[in-house]
Amino acid sequence: MTAIMECLALSKRYEHHTALDNINVTVEQGRIVGLLGPNGSGKTTLLKLINGLLVPSSGEVRINGRSPGIETKRQIAFLPERNCLNNWMKVQELVAFYSDFYPDFSRSMAYELLNKLNINSSSRLKTLSKGTKEKIQIILVMSRDAELYCLDEPIGGVDPASRDYIIDTILKCYNRKASILISTHLIADIEHILDDVILIDQGCLVQAAAAKDIRTGNEMTVDQYFRRLYAKKTDQI
Repeated sequence: MTAIMECLALSKRYEHHTALDNINVTVEQGRIVGLLGPNGSGKTTLLKLINGLLVPSSGEVRINGRSPGIETKRQIAFLPERNCLNNWMKVQELVAFYSDFYPDFSRSMAYELLNKLNINSSSRLKTLSKGTKEKIQIILVMSRDAELYCLDEPIGGVDPASRDYIIDTILKCYNRKASILISTHLIADIEHILDDVILIDQGCLVQAAAAKDIRTGNEMTVDQYFRRLYAKKTDQI
């Protein structure tokens, strides 16, 4: 397989804190990968480094063999953990903005998804609920024809009834040759779609493996395996 993303001895340090420590991991083309770990483990830091929003302290990130920059930003669709949309804009204005900004953005797909979720495109963002805003942001990201989708907690802010639809939307929208890197702590909700798993804790890589190997090798779900690992670490503190 071809690697879409590689982390090579990647570290990110601050004055009194190491967010990531010597991470070596690869995301292959055409795979759905769960980036899993407890809160504060370094998941968001890793996604920001991949997207060029942070600079490594040492090591490097490679996207299709290139360092993060203008070219790689064209290839990656990034969903940040926090909503980054302008409240004063209407939904239809956001669709137009994304269409103008990203050549690979599909207006027709965006409107199809908005209609399925009964979101009025003439509504101003500030009048909508937090959950609806999160759905809109996911729709905008998944309406791009990217090579790598980086999704930071895509279902964390939506109600349980909407999670299955969001996951189904993610699966239906992306190019099957592309890869998806999903950061989440709601492992049970997404593990059925995962091809691979990257487990990190306290900035360190714990394990990178195929999801099926974790299930068969340990005779438990990925969620159960993660809980067991984290429980052991908690007991050692």
